[in-house]
Formats: sequence, C-alpha cells, structure tokens
Amino acid sequence: MHLEPEDADTQLALAKTLLALGQKDEARRVLNSPQPSQSRPAQSGRCPGIAGGNRTDRESRYSPGGNPTEPAPTTAVSLADFQQLIRNMYFRKDAERGIDGTFMWLMEEVGELAAALRDGTPQDKSEEFADVLAWLTTIANVAGVDLSQAIHQKYGSGCPGCGQFVCTCPDAGKP
Repeated sequence: MHLEPEDADTQLALAKTLLALGQKDEARRVLNSPQPSQSRPAQSGRCPGIAGGNRTDRESRYSPGGNPTEPAPTTAVSLADFQQLIRNMYFRKDAERGIDGTFMWLMEEVGELAAALRDGTPQDKSEEFADVLAWLTTIANVAGVDLSQAIHQKYGSGCPGCGQFVCTCPDAGKP
C-alpha cells in the first residue's frame, strides 16, 4: 500500500487509520514522509480498496509484493476505520464527482460483483465485494452519512421488521 495524503491533517489522520488497521510500517512511512504540499502533481486513477495503492494489475492489489500466491495479512477492520480510510484517500475526488457520478461507479462494481458471483473464482468474489463496499462507503462520505451510526440506528436493536435479533419475519417479505 502506498498512500499520499493531501495535507498535514490528512497525513496524521491517515497514519492513525493505518495504525488501527495494523499497517505499522505504512503508518511510519506516512509520518516520516515530507509534509504534503499543494504543489504535488495529481495522482491518476482510483483504486477503491485498502490494498490498492497505485498498482494497476488486479492480483498485485491483494497481496504483498504483488505475489498472488502470497496472501495479504488479514486484519479485522471496523466500519468506522474503513470509512475514514476511504475518506482520507478519496474525499476530494469523490466530492467533485458528486453523488450521481459516484453512484454510477457503484453500479458498475455491483455488475462486476454479479458476474463474479455467477462465474468468478473465490478471489474474484472477494475483490468485488471489497470494491462494492468501498464505493458504497464513498457515497456515504459524500452524502455525509456515518455508516456505523446508521447501521446501529437501523439494526442495533434487532431486525427492523420484527425487532428480534434472529429474524422471525415471514419469508415472503422484507427483510
């Protein structure tokens, strides 16, 4: 992972998020890098995922050193930490694109997930779920929605339909 924050506040927030994600070496690199300046050239492309960085080939995004046979370390990531990570990496671009443009990217990723669920490998499915979650989180950031709070409010007391923690709603209806 190679991330470059936009300003000093983002640099500190990014380092804290990386520490929370167990990425100590990357957090140290971010903190020890020169202070960000406004004159840095814009980075091209967007890689919606934690392990993406600026790599372009699919396999290298999901394993250290780009070796697809060497799995990336797994670390539990809280939804709040993930939302902050996505905000730190992409918010300026996302806000400029707006909700409508970002929604179109989400729909493209949902289509890719549908294809992976039909014909993809377990790795394809995993990557597409991560991409859909990243783009959904992006829209939440642009819309000003705290996903952790929204989930707690809607599902924290059980199923919104029946109020139970093990849903007893009829199978024919939602949820």
